[in-house]
Amino acid sequence: MAAASDLAFDPWDPAFLADPYPAYAELRARGRVHYYEPTNQWLVPQHADVSALLRDRRLGRTYQHRFTHEEFGRTPPPPEQEPFHTLNDHGMLDLEPPDHTRIRRLVSKAFTPRTVERLKPYVRGLAEQLASALVAAGGGDLLKDVAEPLPVAVIAEMLGIPESDRAPLRPWSADICGMYELNPTEETAAKAVRASVEFSDYLRELIAARRKEPGEDLISGLIAAHDEGDRLTEQEMISTAVLLLNAGHEATVNATVNGWYALFRNPAQLELLRADHTLIPSAVEELMRYDTPLQLFERWVLDEIELDGTTIPRGAEVALLFGSANHDPTVFENPSALDLTRPDNPHISFSAGIHYCIGAPLARIELAASMGALLERAPTLRPAAEPARKPNFVIRGLEGLPVEVG
Repeated sequence: MAAASDLAFDPWDPAFLADPYPAYAELRARGRVHYYEPTNQWLVPQHADVSALLRDRRLGRTYQHRFTHEEFGRTPPPPEQEPFHTLNDHGMLDLEPPDHTRIRRLVSKAFTPRTVERLKPYVRGLAEQLASALVAAGGGDLLKDVAEPLPVAVIAEMLGIPESDRAPLRPWSADICGMYELNPTEETAAKAVRASVEFSDYLRELIAARRKEPGEDLISGLIAAHDEGDRLTEQEMISTAVLLLNAGHEATVNATVNGWYALFRNPAQLELLRADHTLIPSAVEELMRYDTPLQLFERWVLDEIELDGTTIPRGAEVALLFGSANHDPTVFENPSALDLTRPDNPHISFSAGIHYCIGAPLARIELAASMGALLERAPTLRPAAEPARKPNFVIRGLEGLPVEVG
């Protein structure tokens, strides 16, 4: 085991953020686990370990189903952050069985494959509208003009949020997701708390309205979902709706711009895709692998584990490096190359185990629809300027992606 402080891993360094993959290669070469003092985490960079630990029930997204903060050797969050933690801690992403099992089962009753499949024409039509508007304008910002509006509109449509109410959704989501970065600042926390309060208040009113007049939307489905007399509480419904919105579009927005930026930097692969649109499904998988929007996923060590001769004690936190795992040469041949025809692609960008992304089928539909619409309607799409990268590590994306058409 090497101390990560001796390595090139530095999630606050702009050079690292621009291209973290050489540092990941160094981490993988130096060992299977590294203690990183700045975040008090154990970094796990290799695909086999990340994949196994995502399924290992000795680790959890929370520890509060078994221990108090004090018993676990952790400091409780400050009282002023309570609205964020109430919202976050009742979502299935941050719960463990039995609560996770119950909530995911109930949510799955409303978030069915048929529900997702029924959205396909809406997604395709919206993607075509956005691509056509970009072409008519001669270009623009691919992030703001296509990547953002598509998944936001889709999940809002799915949840039953009226168009007139959708403007704050993306800002609320961005502010809440700021708390998932490493060592968030007090300002970041304050923004997340404010967004949590406003978003929760809005959803509470929407749920009350749907109780009186149910519709065909997901909120109505969550209200109706029951299993042997068990139902979701109001807070669980609110947390689920926020989770679906945040996870459902933060990842898709960033996957879209990261993907197109990668295509622009690999023109031979882009030409291959333009010549053969049947490659879109494998292109979506490869772009998710090549520069995944979620670089790191955390787990608490509930029971002591050993990794490569290193004992990681109960109460520690492991950081599973998705971006590194997706570039592991023991799993992916020539991993630093973008290969849209890659036949075997076991990337872990949608996680694994009980927390595997429930929205993965919807994300794939959205990514394929926007890619197809842009290939068909903007075949000459090209970068207009070098984009700026967001100063984030965990959720990886761009500030914008200026493009030209024609």
